[in-house]
Amino acid sequence: MSVRAPCFGIVFSSHPIPLSWWVPQTIPIRNAHPTNESTHQRGSSGGNRVIYDSSDKKVTQIVSYIRIRPSFCLGGYIEPLPVFPPPFPKHNFSLWSRHFRVAPPFCQLSTFSLSAVPLVVMEKIPTILSFVGGAKEEVVHPIGPLTASEITRAASLLKASWPANTDFNFKAVTLLEPLKAELLPYLQAERSGSTLVKIDRRAFVLYYIRNTDKLHEAVINLSEGKIESNVRLGANVHSNADGDEILMVEKVALEDKGMKAAIAKLQLPECSVVIVDPWIYGSDGVHDGKRMFQCFIYMKDPKHANEPDANHYAMPLPISPVICAETMKVIRIDVLPTGADATIKELGPYKMHPANEYIPEAQTLRTDLKPLNVVQPEGASFTVSNFSDLGRTVGWQKWNFKIGFNLREGMVLYDVHYDGRPLFYRLSLSDMNIPYADPRHPYHKKAAFDLGDAGAGIMANNLKLGCDCLGSIHYVSAILNNSAGEPLPMDNVVCIHEQDNGIGWKHTNYRTGRAAIVRNRELVIQSIITVANYEYILAFVFNQAGEVAYEVRATGILSTSPIDEGLTVPYGTVVHPGVLAAHHQHIMSLRIDPMLDGPLNRLVYDEAHPMPVSDSNPHGVGYTVAETLVLTSAGLDLDSNTNRIFRIANAAVHNPVNGAAVSYKIHAPNFQKMLASPTSFHHRRAEFADHNVYVTAHRDDELYAGGRYTNQSRGGTGVRSWAERGDSVEDKDIVVWVQFGINHVPRVEDFPVMPCETMRVALKPVNFFSRNPAIDVPPSTQATNKSVLVAAEGTKAEATVGVEGKVCCVKEVN
Repeated sequence: MSVRAPCFGIVFSSHPIPLSWWVPQTIPIRNAHPTNESTHQRGSSGGNRVIYDSSDKKVTQIVSYIRIRPSFCLGGYIEPLPVFPPPFPKHNFSLWSRHFRVAPPFCQLSTFSLSAVPLVVMEKIPTILSFVGGAKEEVVHPIGPLTASEITRAASLLKASWPANTDFNFKAVTLLEPLKAELLPYLQAERSGSTLVKIDRRAFVLYYIRNTDKLHEAVINLSEGKIESNVRLGANVHSNADGDEILMVEKVALEDKGMKAAIAKLQLPECSVVIVDPWIYGSDGVHDGKRMFQCFIYMKDPKHANEPDANHYAMPLPISPVICAETMKVIRIDVLPTGADATIKELGPYKMHPANEYIPEAQTLRTDLKPLNVVQPEGASFTVSNFSDLGRTVGWQKWNFKIGFNLREGMVLYDVHYDGRPLFYRLSLSDMNIPYADPRHPYHKKAAFDLGDAGAGIMANNLKLGCDCLGSIHYVSAILNNSAGEPLPMDNVVCIHEQDNGIGWKHTNYRTGRAAIVRNRELVIQSIITVANYEYILAFVFNQAGEVAYEVRATGILSTSPIDEGLTVPYGTVVHPGVLAAHHQHIMSLRIDPMLDGPLNRLVYDEAHPMPVSDSNPHGVGYTVAETLVLTSAGLDLDSNTNRIFRIANAAVHNPVNGAAVSYKIHAPNFQKMLASPTSFHHRRAEFADHNVYVTAHRDDELYAGGRYTNQSRGGTGVRSWAERGDSVEDKDIVVWVQFGINHVPRVEDFPVMPCETMRVALKPVNFFSRNPAIDVPPSTQATNKSVLVAAEGTKAEATVGVEGKVCCVKEVN
């Protein structure tokens, strides 16, 4: 039998040639492994043509004649026999390379040695091979988020490499950031005004062939208009969910005959409105190889069934359909336990309970709250400029940095400087895990990775003036992609504003009575995401003392489940009649890529220890602080007994006052680590959740602490695994991962909507400056602040403003 290969591509270089061609499914390809170096490209209906440009020393055209007739295909090896017309330079390629790659649209890539190739009989047939390219893109900034035209172009190039009727489900079309070794010199040259070296723009594309399990990664070189790699990923690797998919899952669940029959058994009131909350299925190692959704079902208050914002989480129903993401069909319906254990009861009439609404019109609102306006009569103190179409450069109070935005991480800060000194190459929220404590099936799989399973960027709110940010506001919008690979405008996903956070520093000379005081003005870079029931308010906060913090405020609505009336359970709290909110943890990972006064940094920690009673410490009051250098990549923990503090330091730069190495300390609150057993899938998957701090050697493709693919993940691809390499981190290009979070034991007060729970990590200078960096902040005065006295009832207050804005006389008048 002979099989025609409709596509065959060749890339020439001084390195071993990656050979890529399309092979029909009838050719078995075994022992295949993904690779990032191969391409497969489809041309017109006439076949493929490769063009060679001698000036650029690149292949641009070739006509080849090939028929593959395997007489032995046990190992899936395929040997091409192309014909090379002149003028290809012989020194620029080697046909008999050791590395060949098979990249068909329906097969995984395989790398194999030519010496192992079994006998394959070739017959020549005319085939035109076509290189898929396009017009070269204009030069833009290397870290500017992809523009609408770039997203369209990347998707179009990829679509053109497949048969015309292929149905794509694009999960991500996003910027592939340049290698740090390329970008750091570019940023330094940009700041110094030197000549900039062009860096190609690349898009990372993640996509499925719709209604299949065929998940692919592709890298598109937008500057050259070509596909650089396109690989199908292996088993147990699943992508994030997307908005179109979630809506389809909801529709499928409600239209399923089995679901309708189950709902009918509940005998809900007439005209009841049932709501579906799709969840990532999770992992337990039991029949979870396919990508699935576990849906939780609720109903609205029948008295307000037409209210679109009714709180359905107050009425959970005891049924949970499981939907296959490939077929978009319900594959089973779980009946949920509602008692104190995992016992399942027959479905019967649902017992109605009172509603519990959160919307303002459902409340009797307070009437004694008067307006508090944040007014900046002279405007904002920050400046914003465009470094690309969608990228922003921010300057404020000696701070200068760039803001990017992507589907997974949302806000990313680059090239952070203070007063001209480099501090951080890249800052971002890397990962987030919310493991639940309910041990009953199917709740035992409930563990959300909100960034990896969905994305902080795609879930970002459209922020509104006067609601989410107060004062003088600058908004940053973004463009992401939808499932069709089309640009998806995201308006006002980041707000930039200033806020007053009390006193910055103060001293009163008691001898003279004079007070020197400044306010603590902060710059806030904020984004808010909604993940079904939960909200997270995410913010980078800068102050005038050279400090930057990352703050998370958790709010929104608890994820609830039904429970029989009158029962309590040890792994959750009854927050409303018939409503259980399970205990859960929120564990975040902040990724810090430092460059404190240069790219080579180290991680140290300080501990305070009491001095023994001795001649030099006769009263036993002395204590010392000892510094320990972390030599290799590792996971490390805080220790309140020794006041252990981690610092990022540059040992080559010394403070002019005391000679200490300049550093920034990590001020992170201690938190309870992952409570699930080390043998559990919760623990295996959330690789960052077992230590306060991880330090690793920098690698460009290691951005996400839980691994690139968290949906139904198995572990082994995150920061714990990277740290186990034992890389040297002493005076190297390092990355520090800081974990923080809360153990959320729900309260009745957390329902129907949760007051904000705040978590904050601060990075503070230690021996980095020669004095208090905020010493030059103008003093706080009444002339500037224009505060107003509030008198006791029955009296009025009068104030006289004296010289320099001081309030020199205050009295109450009856």
